[in-house]
Amino acid sequence: MTDADDLGFSFRTMKAGDVSILRAGRVVTILRGAAAADFLAEVHGVAPGAAQQLMARATGNYKRGNERTAARHSRNGGGTR
Repeated sequence: MTDADDLGFSFRTMKAGDVSILRAGRVVTILRGAAAADFLAEVHGVAPGAAQQLMARATGNYKRGNERTAARHSRNGGGTR
């Protein structure tokens, strides 16, 4: 895994089946029930970079790569910033 692939996420599975997703050692979100089961099924066997992306999506902390372009859009100030 390259540094670009590492977004700083990790996860822990709890006894009750819940999944805690952490970033830089701090709990960001906890998945429970079906969401936890779905996450574990998706993350099982994927590459580390893909697992980082799954955790980012699960937390809502997911950069799409269009932030700079969006800032220049007319409805967002049109680049006057």
